[in-house]
Amino acid sequence: MSLLVISDLTLRMAGRLLLDHASLSVEPGRKIGLVGRNGAGKSTLLAAIAGDIAPDGGEIRLSSRARMARVKQEAPADGASLLQTVLAGDTERTSLLAEAEHATDPQRIGEIHERLRAIQADSAPARAGSVLAGLGFSAEAQARPVSDFSGGWRMRVSLATALFLEPDLLLLDEPTNHLDLEATLWLEDWLRRFAGAALIVSHDRGLLDSCVDAIAHLDRGKLSLTPGGYENFVRIRTEQALQQARHAEKIATQRAHMQSFVDRFRAKATKARQAQARLKALEKLPVIEAVVEDAATQFAFPQPDPLPPPILSMNQASVGYDGRTVLANLSLRLDMEDRIALLGANGNGKSTLVKLLAGRLAPMTGTVEHNPRLKVGYFAQHQAEELRLAETPIDHMARALPRATPPVVRAQLARFGLDADRAETPVRDLSGGEKARLLLALATRDAPQLLLLDEPTNHLDLDARDALIRALADFEGAVVLISHDPHLVELVADRLWLVGDGKVTPFEGDMVEYRSWLIEHNRAANRPKTDATSPLSRKDDRRERAEARKALAPLRKIVKDAEAQMARLADERRKLEAALADPKLYEQGKAAEVTRLNTRLAAISREQAEVEERWLAAETEMEEAREGEG
Repeated sequence: MSLLVISDLTLRMAGRLLLDHASLSVEPGRKIGLVGRNGAGKSTLLAAIAGDIAPDGGEIRLSSRARMARVKQEAPADGASLLQTVLAGDTERTSLLAEAEHATDPQRIGEIHERLRAIQADSAPARAGSVLAGLGFSAEAQARPVSDFSGGWRMRVSLATALFLEPDLLLLDEPTNHLDLEATLWLEDWLRRFAGAALIVSHDRGLLDSCVDAIAHLDRGKLSLTPGGYENFVRIRTEQALQQARHAEKIATQRAHMQSFVDRFRAKATKARQAQARLKALEKLPVIEAVVEDAATQFAFPQPDPLPPPILSMNQASVGYDGRTVLANLSLRLDMEDRIALLGANGNGKSTLVKLLAGRLAPMTGTVEHNPRLKVGYFAQHQAEELRLAETPIDHMARALPRATPPVVRAQLARFGLDADRAETPVRDLSGGEKARLLLALATRDAPQLLLLDEPTNHLDLDARDALIRALADFEGAVVLISHDPHLVELVADRLWLVGDGKVTPFEGDMVEYRSWLIEHNRAANRPKTDATSPLSRKDDRRERAEARKALAPLRKIVKDAEAQMARLADERRKLEAALADPKLYEQGKAAEVTRLNTRLAAISREQAEVEERWLAAETEMEEAREGEG
């Protein structure tokens, strides 16, 4: 039996048709990711399911007695503590506790306490505290008023309230937008263990791959369901598009052939009957609707001039605000080929470190030395607030590049998908994703050798995130990244730096190991102080884990180098095969070039086999080492 049934649903917003007789069913315990282009109507659909807006047609049925929870878009801002706010979200518990204080009828008092036991009211504070801790709130923070926190942190409280209720159906709209990487990983783990059903709108590919059973695609007003995570959805949709394109091409060929016959012989009496028969056959050919897709999203960073290493170095530097030190004893260096992701909970100093690298903060002690020719591109999400709402992207870029010609200004905007129309649209009318593209275009206008990205994907859709990953793969400068998107970190970063406890230390591991380390770290932090494990033994355990990660570092380097080499060889192979397939190559006098290309192709095959063998051996050794640790 379905928990939620959507039948022939029609929804309009401001006169625009968003859902056109769309249908979907959600079974108990099933988690579904809801995807679609920006503006397709995903958030509107969640609002209709929650009862905030009435449908224009069709029906939405929620199973009787089923409990539903949704993260409110407006963050709480009253004087209640975080813990009290989350607990108040369980209205039944709150109501029963209030009634119990004044009830006088013995039978009713018994009923109240029986129900309180049934809903586990006594354990509610511990459960609420656990959810808040997972989302980054310390025990001290949980006792503070909600009004003490910024909007982003208050949105975490709204999320905590929805999770605490553990409803039968959970509606989530971009739940990771206000989370750091650590809270995102915790949320993924929570959702995997959650027994209820969930409908999740998200641009976080990692979450959609690890936490959902199916993908619901909202496209041109219709909902289609594909089993599996986002990766499987993309594979199936690509295969369907290719099949449809081949079918359309075949029918187009048939149409052209028949039309040619009709045109040639329509006037000839001897062929007239055949022409009429062909014409009727032509009319019967099915109309294959073209695969309607937005133009592929493309980003391209300007390539920087090379610089000798190091491009930046720190020696015993410290940094902070108003005389208060946030990070100390920083002795780090950056080279052109570095790809580094900063890990650590919000508030630990990641953005402070990036501002120091960008030159936005001066060191309090120690030194920070830059190559004199170093250019830095700095992207920070809060910079969107500095954009001038009445001006267009062209206005912003022309001011940032005062000596550039109009074509150069437009070309820089076009690198990030801001076409002619959007380049001339006032900033106030741009979407969050379009503003992010403008900020990326502004940050990279001078072809920087060092790119600092502080949460660049908050408002980018899935296609734009993939475009950013591809652009960073082609970028030849250094990258320092802060992101709550594990997928982005895994595909961009070669090294991880852990920011916490006032220092920055290399993390000798990959994101899989960081996830495991984080889970263990959180468990240790939440253990009661009466835990029999001594501080010394816990310290020894941490040291052993760190040594184990360090021992795997050479193997991880072999794997990364092999993967990069395999990608280069595959690319070279494709180019060679394309060249050998060109008929012009076999014209007279080019035999030597044919021989050279074939010789190189054979060499690539040998190199690929050797690299794959090296990669497989290192992967196997790493897997055996991990199993040995377990």
